[in-house]
Amino acid sequence: MARAYFSTVLDRSAEAVWAIVRDFNDYPSYIDGVEESVVEDGKSGDSVGAVRRFRYGGAWIRQRLVALSDEDHSFTYAGIDPFPFPAAEGAKTLPAPIDYKGTLRMTPVVDGDRAFVEWWLTFECSPGDQSLWNSFLVKAISQWMSSLARKVSTASR
Repeated sequence: MARAYFSTVLDRSAEAVWAIVRDFNDYPSYIDGVEESVVEDGKSGDSVGAVRRFRYGGAWIRQRLVALSDEDHSFTYAGIDPFPFPAAEGAKTLPAPIDYKGTLRMTPVVDGDRAFVEWWLTFECSPGDQSLWNSFLVKAISQWMSSLARKVSTASR
């Protein structure tokens, strides 16, 4: 099992950041490029087992919420469909799609009213594809974290 990981410190409390991301269906409010998100079957965005279907980069992606903890300020989701590696210009072959699970977690920083935020994805792929997938996913997670940081900086206190 491979792991792509990124972390940062945001200048808001873990509780404030958690309030922004807690609703699994509210993805478009804090991730640039997510155009629309819908939770299927009438479930709420904080119901474990809920499936969100969202449009990102022109593609529809489905994920299931597999864990949510208000105490730990974290949630974990799993991709429902294998995730294909984005087409690269001039690439002759692309890595095979992956099954993945992601976790987003906020931890209070004791020194100041800040949050240590971690986001990681675990995935399975062939050993030869791991470096390509890891590089792509770390870059993607860092972009998502930058988007979250922008949202946090503009949210009212």
